Amino acid sequence: MPIPVPRLDDRSFDDLVAEMLARIPAHTNEWTNPRLGDPGRTMIELFAWLADTMLYRANLIPERQRLAFLRLLGLPMRPAIPARTLISLSVDDDAQTTATILRRQATVKGPVNFETRTEVTVLPVTAEAYYKRPLTEAERGSMMTVINNLQQIYVGGAAGPSVAPYVTTAAFAGGAPETDGFDIITRTVDKCLWFALLAAKPENVDAIKATLGRSATGSQQLMSIGIMPSITVPALFEDIGPRAALPHLWEITGVDANKETIYRTLDVFLDTSAGLTQRGVQRLALPSKEFIGKPDNDVRRILQAGTGDEPPRLDDPKKAERLVAWIRLRPSKKLSSMSLSWVGINAVEVDQRQTLTGRIAGQSDGSADQIMQLPGQSVEAETLEIQVEEPGLGYRTWQQIEDLNLAGRDSAVFSLDSEAGTIKFGDRVRGRVPEPTSRVRVATMRSGGGRAGNLPPGSLSDITAFDLDGAPVSRLVVSQPLPAEGGEDAETLDAAERRIPDLFRHRDRAVTESDYRILAAQTPGIQVGRVELLPRFKPQQRRPNVPGVITVMTLPYKAPAEAPYPRADRPFLESVHAYIDARRPLGTELYVISCEYIPIGVSVGVEIADGFDREQVLKGVRDALKIFLWALPPGGLQGGGWQLGRTVEDRELEMTVARVPGVQSLLGNRLRLFKREANTWQLVLPSNTNGQTEIALEDWQLPELLSVVAVGDDGPPDTLSGVGLVDGDTGLPVPIVPEVCD
Repeated sequence: MPIPVPRLDDRSFDDLVAEMLARIPAHTNEWTNPRLGDPGRTMIELFAWLADTMLYRANLIPERQRLAFLRLLGLPMRPAIPARTLISLSVDDDAQTTATILRRQATVKGPVNFETRTEVTVLPVTAEAYYKRPLTEAERGSMMTVINNLQQIYVGGAAGPSVAPYVTTAAFAGGAPETDGFDIITRTVDKCLWFALLAAKPENVDAIKATLGRSATGSQQLMSIGIMPSITVPALFEDIGPRAALPHLWEITGVDANKETIYRTLDVFLDTSAGLTQRGVQRLALPSKEFIGKPDNDVRRILQAGTGDEPPRLDDPKKAERLVAWIRLRPSKKLSSMSLSWVGINAVEVDQRQTLTGRIAGQSDGSADQIMQLPGQSVEAETLEIQVEEPGLGYRTWQQIEDLNLAGRDSAVFSLDSEAGTIKFGDRVRGRVPEPTSRVRVATMRSGGGRAGNLPPGSLSDITAFDLDGAPVSRLVVSQPLPAEGGEDAETLDAAERRIPDLFRHRDRAVTESDYRILAAQTPGIQVGRVELLPRFKPQQRRPNVPGVITVMTLPYKAPAEAPYPRADRPFLESVHAYIDARRPLGTELYVISCEYIPIGVSVGVEIADGFDREQVLKGVRDALKIFLWALPPGGLQGGGWQLGRTVEDRELEMTVARVPGVQSLLGNRLRLFKREANTWQLVLPSNTNGQTEIALEDWQLPELLSVVAVGDDGPPDTLSGVGLVDGDTGLPVPIVPEVCD
């Protein structure tokens, strides 16, 4: 049984009053009516109230002892984590042709304020993303005559190489992200993503080209491109470690003396996206204006416009007039996928923390082990700078140290409790003590965070920014296409206390199976829904019984039966891996994976009992099957999620359906199971003479219910519909000729 928190005295106010009233006959038998309002009764209640207050304070002693124990353990509470996102900036002035450089730590206003993390150059252009979309089968069928004519014109008939007709199509239309991601490799005919740099007015093109070619300081101009990769779950048998950067190139178009298109590779000055593997910004150094230009876009003058390696043809003449140049993103090596959710220019990273400077934190009293409260909590340790006033020297910077016990006698150091927002000084043996009456100043500090910062797109709408000279910059427009994510509240005292038994159990080391489970579930910054261990299982080769190997399978939390099934994306798995990897034994080979889902379908026919609504019962049948096969609690037979490797049997599913209120019986005396093979549903045939059907699963597999067909007053269907896939064409990219009039 659980150990209860002791109470030194559990008597309440009412208990004390009742006890004293019970003593009246023994001590003052002449007082026969201690009614409410009687002066004696009032004295009793006053005494009971005073005693109840004293008992309350006495019962706090066990809690104070727990808090003291927590401090002795040196187990600080975890600070809040700030939410982060990307914003895109522009100037609301069509006549603007010069660039504006904004200082870092500009305040971005919304329901919760954010700050920019770096400086950003706002260029006087907008960027629209385009790609060369291959034709669909229906389009190819209706335009076969046009395609044959293009074959004759560009490659000399059927004997030559084939053409790949395309349509110039906008990506991230309106600046909105693509939730499922845009794969440059599979969705384009040339494996490129193109960005049209557009001026607000055609007459601004030459001035803007000069701005792009040189910054105000005479150095190369920098373009900030925000990137949000479409991060998908890695293959089950992939080793989860630091992600390798995707090899890629950024190129800008120019025109040579013969009016032919040339490409110049752009150097990456700064990359917080880690090579297109995480949300971040790449700052590209642009060439001088002589190397920036646009190829002729008019097919009536240049027959090769838009073909082959040329940029996609813009058939909108108004946009073509505003075009300054094209920027191309393409892989520099052969890749199977390069999927992005959003790309935009004039982008900057923002987070939920706020910066404070020049604040007095307190005044020293000269005592040892002084603790001072900073003007904020959940402090970012890397940005904290503390200055102490020293006689005759003014304010001097003291260094932050993790443990004061490691400090020397004369070391000017302090330690930080990030969550509480406090700093602690030494005791003259381990670190100096600020002189009496000396003031302690926060030179700079960033603090804040929490779930309140997890905002939907469009929540951040205004910015207060300054240029490099400190002058305010007006008429800035903020666009927030991506949600702000990752914010977590600071750890509560109760949660910190609950970590004490776990700390003593695993001592922050992963040795036993329970250690791995606890540590994986406690990974900070993510919400883990399920953890399973596969000891001695090496996922790359699917080999069991490999000594020295431990595989942790984990899934994120998701509401029950909420489609699609929970899948661990790569950052989730890497967070768990990094947290456990620092605590595993040196000789242990650690893998962190997600499960492999086996797609299944179910069809069932039921007889509905009298007095029940048909649609409500059928919905109940579908919901019951979804919950029963759910990967997280309350799924499965034991309510902890479907058991790894457990065979899916039609008899168990039939029992689940039979328990649904309103189901009289199953029609056809059976339920039908389907497996997804080659993108179609295949009926699972009985595996034994009893007519039982089942789908066997391996130890690393879970079922994923993708289709449920429940019908009333009829037998279960023998077929489920499938979804077809059409592969794209390859060949010489050729735009479909538009209808033009002279």
